[in-house]
Amino acid sequence: MDTEMKKYLEACRDRCASDVIADILPFWLEYGLDRKNGGVYTCVDRDGTLMDTTKSVWFQGRFGYIAALAAYIHGNDEFLEASKSAIDFIEAHCFDTDGHMFFSVTEDGKPVQKRRYVFSECFAAIAMAEYSLASGDESYAEKAVELFKRIIKMIETPGFLAPKFNFEARGHSITMMLINVANVIRQVSDDPVLDARIDQSIDELEKYFMKPEFGSILEMVGPSGEFIDTCAGRTINPGHCMETGWFILDIAKSRGWDKRLVRIGTTIIDWAWKWGWDEPYGGMINFRDCKNFPPQDYSQDMKFWWPQCETIIAALYAYEATGDDKYLQMHRKAYDYAFKVFPDNEYGEWYGYLHRDGTVAQPAKGNLFKGPFHIPRMMMKTVDLYNEILGE
Repeated sequence: MDTEMKKYLEACRDRCASDVIADILPFWLEYGLDRKNGGVYTCVDRDGTLMDTTKSVWFQGRFGYIAALAAYIHGNDEFLEASKSAIDFIEAHCFDTDGHMFFSVTEDGKPVQKRRYVFSECFAAIAMAEYSLASGDESYAEKAVELFKRIIKMIETPGFLAPKFNFEARGHSITMMLINVANVIRQVSDDPVLDARIDQSIDELEKYFMKPEFGSILEMVGPSGEFIDTCAGRTINPGHCMETGWFILDIAKSRGWDKRLVRIGTTIIDWAWKWGWDEPYGGMINFRDCKNFPPQDYSQDMKFWWPQCETIIAALYAYEATGDDKYLQMHRKAYDYAFKVFPDNEYGEWYGYLHRDGTVAQPAKGNLFKGPFHIPRMMMKTVDLYNEILGE
């Protein structure tokens, strides 16, 4: 690494370390944290004005995780209390009588919507695990493991995830998510179910979802990995692929840079970059069709906040794993683009939704899907990666 690149990475690290504490997290503590009912609001306008008091259950777990991670890194009691507020709200209001969580609730916890997914459970589990690590309360580690086992039971129950389609299919998103959920819980538990599920998910990704003939992971395949030649079956989600790549490299790193896992992770990242990076305008686009037909999703060529975050992280992991300078160039393109167009220099935090050319599509800072997760996770994760790469 030359001197210029070293200085560049130092500047990136310093900005991430500063922005997450001086901008991103304070925005959500001020405008998102519900100090009356507990938990967090995420439907806020550009300046933090509350637009909708409906609460995303995903984000109770996501914020609980992020606040606990910040508390663990910075030793800040305010962050720890915010994490506990989200977890307490989850336990008091977000589980239905069948043990399955809601998707959204009112500000005081009354059910609004329930979906046939287990993403709410996944984020609640990582919140409990990270809170256990930050607080030292081992009871939350036990709760995280118990919830993880319940997640596995639910997704392995025939018909539980139906009827999303009128045919059997495997989904990329839950397969890759379980890798990260298990890995976060591994920090506070050595239950064998965690490594077993990590290995199973990686095997499934390699066997069923990785398609060398298209040079990508597909979002949906048949039960045995069959290619489904429909708009949905041809969908490539480059942001998900980047996220999957660094999840696998994180496991590889914990196993002494396991060569097989490094190969899988970097291959997925290379494929995602090829399909996702928009050379004319910059940034990672939302969706591609593996046969180059027009993608069905209306937001197919937009620039959302989270794929940029996942690409920034993934490129650093890939460089750390291989030492290949192409990943530093990948990181530089992704970082420079994201930090140029997404931060709101007037009101703070980041825009979430841009047109392909980088202009703002809508200025709200949050909704039921965007809130304090991908951006602060990227900033806190990369600070560690920068330091490791720089030898500091």
